[in-house]
Amino acid sequence: MPRAGSPLRGPPSDHGKRSYVREMFTAIAPRYDLLNHALSLNMDWLWRRSAVRKLGWEAAPQGAYLDLCAGTLDLAAELARRPGFGGSVVGADFVVPMLQHGRRKASSVYPVAADALSLPFANGSFDGCTVAFGIRNLADVNAGLTEMARVLKPGGRLVVLEFSIPLTWPLRPLYLFYFYFRTILPVIGRTVSKHMTAYSYLPDSVERFPDNEGFAALMQEGGFTHVGVERLTSGVASLYWGEVGDHR
Repeated sequence: MPRAGSPLRGPPSDHGKRSYVREMFTAIAPRYDLLNHALSLNMDWLWRRSAVRKLGWEAAPQGAYLDLCAGTLDLAAELARRPGFGGSVVGADFVVPMLQHGRRKASSVYPVAADALSLPFANGSFDGCTVAFGIRNLADVNAGLTEMARVLKPGGRLVVLEFSIPLTWPLRPLYLFYFYFRTILPVIGRTVSKHMTAYSYLPDSVERFPDNEGFAALMQEGGFTHVGVERLTSGVASLYWGEVGDHR
């Protein structure tokens, strides 16, 4: 079975990844929400709620928050709709059609077209930051983490929700997961989205992404402290969090 961190098979290579990701998500934007919920068996809703809980927004309920690689703004809206939340959420993504499809999900979410590697925000602009299923799509994950640390206030928390590989299951469930992930999911995604490679890129990019310990180490290198990891749904997804120190 493929190992997390193994080379990506097929397009895109690291060279040109940014353009590929933009084109891919532009093409699948009209069907993105439908496929996201269906292919995750609606577990993505529960995972996003876990991410919002881990953010600790209650410490600054009137604060400013950033949802990066925001897509159709599901996670931004999940935060904005929390009882007691009175702040604002900027949903930033460099794929404008994705933002357009989610722009009515919550009134206190403000879509902004922005590249995660060069954010148009001043140092220390946000009380917290979230990223859901987007950080593995960055052309330079290390640079992205450094940029997130830059725009967070000292003590601000980053929460990352990302797919991962369940390595501790018994053999049969693990085999069935890989069969679904590698065979069924790409066929359904290709049929519904009409994009030939998007839902083959998904399992490829997940397998290439660092494992839990590897990504936690990248967060520390990017300027985050008190880094933690929680595996969700037996490791199908993982939640990462860390805080920005007083000096960056």
